[in-house]
Amino acid sequence: MKCWLKITPLALFLLLINGCSRTEKRGKIIHRTEKVEKVVRLLTREVSLGKRNPGIIVWSLSVSPDSKHVAYVAKRGNKQFVVVDGKEGKGYDGIGGLTFSPDGKCVAYVAKYGNKQFVVIDGKEGKGYDEISRLIFSPNSKYVAYVAKYGNKWAVVVDGKEGKEYDEILEDTLILSPDGEHVAYVAVNGNKLLVVVDGKEGKEYDGIYEGTPIFSPDGKHVAYVAVNGDKILVVVDGKEGKEYDGIGVGTLTFSPDSKHIAYVAKRGDKVFVVVDGKEGKEYDGILEGTLTFSPNSKHVAYVAGRGKKWFVVVDGVESKEYYDGFLRGSKLVFDSPKSFHGLAKRGDKLLRVEVEIKTTP
Repeated sequence: MKCWLKITPLALFLLLINGCSRTEKRGKIIHRTEKVEKVVRLLTREVSLGKRNPGIIVWSLSVSPDSKHVAYVAKRGNKQFVVVDGKEGKGYDGIGGLTFSPDGKCVAYVAKYGNKQFVVIDGKEGKGYDEISRLIFSPNSKYVAYVAKYGNKWAVVVDGKEGKEYDEILEDTLILSPDGEHVAYVAVNGNKLLVVVDGKEGKEYDGIYEGTPIFSPDGKHVAYVAVNGDKILVVVDGKEGKEYDGIGVGTLTFSPDSKHIAYVAKRGDKVFVVVDGKEGKEYDGILEGTLTFSPNSKHVAYVAGRGKKWFVVVDGVESKEYYDGFLRGSKLVFDSPKSFHGLAKRGDKLLRVEVEIKTTP
């Protein structure tokens, strides 16, 4: 008896498809896979920060550090007011010093009403003074400080608490420690200058270097460069260091762990690096902006010059490679605790100099 199997065109097509989707080899079934293109979708959400006020003073526009908020000063008639994310504040005779806190959550400014000035923080007015300058937030955004004048005296105000009065306070010197727990500034007493830390006065000097005092990263130490007659010295936590003919401006720096301090000093026509009071080798020059600590605070590096040759120095050890110079604005940048790089030139060649610090037990 014969049996016939009828295959329709549809069945034949399905069999062919099935045969193409897998093949059999040595008892294993190999599946063919199709490449699937990844699909990216963007979901956008808009948050209204209000319409731009027609009275906006364009140069006053300020964006918060986290780029989430906008504030500016606007004018209506003879009054000025601050607008934050579209919300108008109270009107005053004048407004200045508009600033966001580092975390972007607070807004502060100096307002003028009549013959008095006062600080406004998130809409709350502080005490009125004859003049206010240098309004700052602490790095952690918890505290606000400024310099205020009443009568012919000046004082620093931190979170509404007034410090001692002085003939003058150098406003650009006012700083708060990273944790906001300490304050330092330079005050003028007659023809002398002194550094005040948390209300405690330091010794009077003929001058204090620009850019100082500075706090250590942990906020526990403060240092500055003082002028004593024709000599210059570094003062750390009230203790005077050795006097020199000069100290490199902007070279005073703490290590990341706050345990060490370094700077460039000058004696005669030679310069050298001083680390924790210990002097390094003398050179004809040390490149500005190159003195730096490693991230783990175990190494000190800088670029030094002797004659017309420049080289890298790490922990007092000079590199064997010499260069015609390092590029203007170039710094030594650590890529890890034991490696760093800088940009140099030799002849007509521009080079990235990569240095690895090898230590033996």
